[in-house]
Amino acid sequence: MKILITGANGFIGSNLRAALKYRQTAEVLVFTHDMDEKVLADACRDCDGVVHLAGVNRPETEEEYTEGNAGLTEKLLKALEDGNNPVPVIYSSSIRAAGNDAYGISKKKAEDLINAYGKRNNTRVFVYRLPNVFGKWSRPEYNSAIATFCHHISRCEPIRVDDRTHPMKLLYIDDIVEEFIEDIREFEREKKYKENKDGVEPLRSVVYETTLGFVADTIQSFGSLRKSLDVPDLSDELTSKLYSTYLSFLPPEELAYDLKMNVDERGSFTEFLRTKGCGQVSVNISRPGITKGQHWHDSKNEKFLVVRGKGLIRFRKINEKEIFDYHVTGEKLQVVEIPTGYTHCIINEGDDEMVTVMWANEPFNPDRPDTYYEQV
Repeated sequence: MKILITGANGFIGSNLRAALKYRQTAEVLVFTHDMDEKVLADACRDCDGVVHLAGVNRPETEEEYTEGNAGLTEKLLKALEDGNNPVPVIYSSSIRAAGNDAYGISKKKAEDLINAYGKRNNTRVFVYRLPNVFGKWSRPEYNSAIATFCHHISRCEPIRVDDRTHPMKLLYIDDIVEEFIEDIREFEREKKYKENKDGVEPLRSVVYETTLGFVADTIQSFGSLRKSLDVPDLSDELTSKLYSTYLSFLPPEELAYDLKMNVDERGSFTEFLRTKGCGQVSVNISRPGITKGQHWHDSKNEKFLVVRGKGLIRFRKINEKEIFDYHVTGEKLQVVEIPTGYTHCIINEGDDEMVTVMWANEPFNPDRPDTYYEQV
């Protein structure tokens, strides 16, 4: 299919364009505010469907709301009908269309125009009232407070929060793009007009209800993670999506950061990351002939994965004599579990450095190390 996207260079438009292109879902026709209306007319004659994202939300005068939202929508629909091509249309309206400010009124008028077009031509239309949309490629000081917070915090700049209790309804960019793509596929299956309550399509994507204070605090906490090596609680969907958004705002020249390497004559041991519910990951480098470990744990358990070199991992249950050996190599990746109550060690049997990725079920706590020396 050929899908026309208006406002194709905007936040939602750029994400949708990328998804359609790289998934090879549809050929994309583009219309942006700086293009001649002849481009719009030609695209409207040639397309199989429209995703209408173009609009005005921060004009200099209120008249620009009407021109940029209802006016452009009217031109789009006229071009489709004049081209004898009344194809299905997806329209991104706003939850503010239910209000009575100039912006909301202009979006509601655009909704009415699209629903009338659908009914008049018996053509499927999807009118969505979107809440605050956030995610990668959003613009600070323009698209949302989240974009503004992420931009400033990722650059160690202060943010301003006037009302921490201010309620927010949030929609993640990848979720709404997925919903739009499902609707585009629907263009081929069902093209007839469908009456919806208030002329609005119910969102199938998750809308997160939270407060400005929670969002600000959560994004602010991301700024210190490089020093603590912590990872946020990614089991919480909103936190996970806020973190993905925050990372997309990091300046490209600051994407790398150093880790503290604990180096001695045996090699090195470096903590990589810590989590609050899924333990800790570290990297251990051993020089040839070196033995590390020779200890056991009450509750701490580990997984060892040698990714370079070759070695021997040895176990012995406390108060018993039998020893269990596992030969490991970076040429055949194999995870070895380190259970509680077994003293264990790892020996570099090769001629080069051996690199081992180590996971422990809990971050190291110097006040309760749970580590007891005993040779295997």
